[in-house]
Amino acid sequence: MAKLQKSIDKRNALVKATITLVNNNGFHATPMSKIAKMANVSPATIYLYFENKQDLVNQTYLEVKSKYTDFVFETYTTNTSVIKGFELIWKRIAVFNSNESEYAFFLNQCNNTPIIDEPSRKEGIKHLQPLLDLWERGKQEGVIKPISDYILYAYSINPLSFLMMAQKQNEFELTGVHIDAAFVTAWDSIKI
Repeated sequence: MAKLQKSIDKRNALVKATITLVNNNGFHATPMSKIAKMANVSPATIYLYFENKQDLVNQTYLEVKSKYTDFVFETYTTNTSVIKGFELIWKRIAVFNSNESEYAFFLNQCNNTPIIDEPSRKEGIKHLQPLLDLWERGKQEGVIKPISDYILYAYSINPLSFLMMAQKQNEFELTGVHIDAAFVTAWDSIKI
């Protein structure tokens, strides 16, 4: 049992080091040797858990995406109105971005650069299915614009990444008042 825990700890250390280094240096300036050093393992140890750097980043992305969506959809139920469901999801995303900024920043980098391969990106999108289903219901009920989910995401969810970056750079504080105002703006951008 101790051996299994040690193995889990090493893998977790590699994932944590990957997140930290990609966040601070970017994907291309994060060699495997730096990841191993930060995780306090030998470079060869990485290959016990991951095929290569791309596999390490893809698996880290999917792991973080899973934590993100588990949190975001934890309290969501489908028997709520579209606006109330969207507000709950949207505000949970805002809370996650504030409380788990390292994870949120990593996901933002992965979503806005081509570092994640296509199969992993498609798998990551599946994690958003409850939101996509809510939007589909909103379109059918005539409360959400009948446009591409990518456009809906770009105008309603992506602005949270911008606000998170501004807060990380100490240029803006995402207070409760700002969250409420940002939500109204997000909803206004997608509602009919």
